[in-house]
Parts: sequence; structure tokens; C-alpha cells
Amino acid sequence: MDIIMSLLFCLSPCLDYTTLRRLAVIVTAILSMPDRVTMLGMSRWTDKGGSYRTVQRFFKTNIDWAKLQWFFIRAHLKDAPGIILLTGDEVVTPKSGKQTYGLGRFFSSIYNKPIPGLCHLQLSLTSVEEQKSYPLITQPMKQPEKAKSKKSKGKGKKNKGGRPKGSLNKNRRNVEFTETQNMLLVNIKKALTLIGDALKLSYFVYDGALGNNAGVQLVRQCNLHLISKLRYDSALFFPYDGPYSGKGSYKKYGDKLDYANIPKRCLKSSTVEDGIRTDVYQMIMRHKKFADLLGVVIILKTNLKTLKTAHVVLFSSDLELASDKLIKYYSLRFQIEFNFRDAKQYWGLDDFMNIKEQQVCNAANLAFFMVNLSHILRHRPNFSGMSIIDLKAWFRAGKYVRETLKLLPQIPEGVSIQSISEKVAALGRVNELERVV
Repeated sequence: MDIIMSLLFCLSPCLDYTTLRRLAVIVTAILSMPDRVTMLGMSRWTDKGGSYRTVQRFFKTNIDWAKLQWFFIRAHLKDAPGIILLTGDEVVTPKSGKQTYGLGRFFSSIYNKPIPGLCHLQLSLTSVEEQKSYPLITQPMKQPEKAKSKKSKGKGKKNKGGRPKGSLNKNRRNVEFTETQNMLLVNIKKALTLIGDALKLSYFVYDGALGNNAGVQLVRQCNLHLISKLRYDSALFFPYDGPYSGKGSYKKYGDKLDYANIPKRCLKSSTVEDGIRTDVYQMIMRHKKFADLLGVVIILKTNLKTLKTAHVVLFSSDLELASDKLIKYYSLRFQIEFNFRDAKQYWGLDDFMNIKEQQVCNAANLAFFMVNLSHILRHRPNFSGMSIIDLKAWFRAGKYVRETLKLLPQIPEGVSIQSISEKVAALGRVNELERVV
């Protein structure tokens, strides 16, 4: 409990003492629990001052979780070196019933189909050097509305092909965002306001859902550069660098990119491993649906035995970003998936049974707060090298030892609860740890 209170003391500016104390009790219980993380389970594993009613009061409390997460990250990672990326993704949690706030049908990549559940937008800070992601903002999402189908009213005159007479060119920088994109824009601005001048953020990394002109314009409105992915068959064109024809506007589009015959001048690196050749190409390209030039990196893999090929098209709005950095930054986006895994498997994102709006919000944010707290705990010398299972085994052992010692009429002198806890924790430990001297 003392270890947890020392970690949570930095949250005193954004939490009153009562809520902070309840959070410490609940966090200690979650670290000790071997089974599902529910409110009833928490009350069973709490020490003094952690009744079921106390847990209920905590989940009904209105908490600014984004501010809380930032205070916690800033206090314990203030000396984190190197580049920090702002990354984002959506996580779908399967839930049953009909009364849960935010319940809908969302596409799950795990099940490869829409499932009933909750969907949360997650923004995280990812350290390039540490290769770890720290959750910052968790925002529930609404079920997307179905597009209304336009029924034809019988046979009519067919429209002539080509551009309608009198139509004007559209400014592709003036984009009308969807409801989901507007929510993403609001949360990116919220994250930048929270961080202020404490960190210098230059890149926002997202999956292929922002691989379009609207995604680029959305991120550029926040003074960040987007790193994302295009479709494998995107129609890309080299910028035209030939002479002016002498009439009309200047030509913008040159030759169309042929993915089977990419010019050798664009090759940046080529490696062979296990019979697979990996070629990395980088070039500045145009797309007819994008307003600006794109810095494109193509990763082409060729099986040297069968000569079968596959490629991935990454891009950035920063034209000067090197290909190796672009690939590394985009690959680090996957660290947010490890946050989703830990939140579901260990910290209760899959387990909570709350149905009201405030309780659902607190349960989801608490799960991601535990992800941050586990990262910070494993930075400390006493827990260095521990997996999450080992960490939970250590706290559970401490709980067993304290409860056992309470049964004795008098605690023997010279008994060290920490040394006994370490021996008991070895029973549930996965990895053998080196003793810190």
C-alpha cells in the first residue's frame, strides 16, 4: 500500500484526498487479484477501508481521466529521452446485455466481423527509445449510423458521362469530416492542450483508417504530421517535371506508379533473410484525391523460390522523413495493441459489468490507468524484469502474508514481511528474478 501511495502522490493536484485514497486501495486490490476484475472482486481483495460500498462510490465519482493520466505519465517519465509519438487506435470489447452505455455492434479484427460490445478511441504517447506506449485518452465511441440507401424511382434519363457543365474545382483542403473524424480531431487537440510545452510532438501515427485526404487534413489542422498506410493498389503518380506545354494550366501528374516495376532509383535498401528478399523504396508521389504531395515508402517482399511478391504502402505528410524512421514509427503503432491486450487480460477491460455511463467510463479508464501503473512499477529496481504475472504474484503474496500474520496472537520480532512475501511470490512466478543488491 505504501508503494502504491508513493506512486499516486503525484495525482493530488487533480484528485481530492478521499478519491485518491480509494484509488490506492482499489489499485492494490487489482494488483493482487488472480481472477476477474469486477467491483465485487475488488472489495474482496481490498484491505481496511475498501468495502464494496467504497468501491461503488469510487466508480460513481466524476474523474478527469485524461488529466490524471497525463499527470501520472509526466511525473514518472519526466526524464524520458528521445522522440515521443502520439499514436491512436480503436479497441472493441465484447459485451452482452442491452442496458450497457455505449453498447452497439462494432467490427472486431479478432473475430473478423461486427460483434455486440463497446468501442473506445485510444490515444497514447509512444516512446521511440523505450518502444512502449502509455495510454493518455480513452473516449467511448458511438455505433456508426447506417447509410441510407437511395432507391431508384423507376427508369429515368441516364446522366451523360464526364464533368457536369458549370461545375467548379473543389478545394481539397476544405474537407467535411465524419462524426468519428470530428471526435478524433477534438481528442487530438485535447491531448496537445494537456501536454503543452512539456513534450515536443511532431507525428501522429494511425492505421489505414486515416489513409485518405481527410485524414491528412485532420492531422495537419493540429500542426502534426500524419504517418499512416495506403491501400496496396493506390493509384500513385510521380510529380510531373517535364516542360510546359505552352497552353492551359501546368501539368501536375507524371507517370503512374507500376508496383511490379518500381524505378531502381527509388530503392533505399535491400536485404535477404530466410529466402525472402525485402526491398524498401522511397519516393515523393501525388494522389489525385489528396491535396498535397506524399512521402511514400513501399516495402516489397519477394519469395526467391516461388517469385511471389507482396507489398505494403506507407506514407507521411512529412516529405523529409527518412524511410527507416517512417517504417520504425509506423511499426511502433503496434505497441498500443499490447496496451489493449494487457487492459483486457489483466486489468478488467473485458470483465467489468457496469452499465451506467459514469461507471462504464471509470471502469475502462481504470483498466488503462493500470497499464500505465504497471509500466512505471516495472521501472523500479525492486520490480525490474518482472512480467505482469510476476508483478501480480508479488502483490498477491504480500496480501497472503499480511492476512496470515493477522491470525497470530503476536507478530514475532525480526519478521520481515517483504522477505516472506518474496518467498511466497516464487510459487506463482513465471520467471526467476535476479536479486537486486
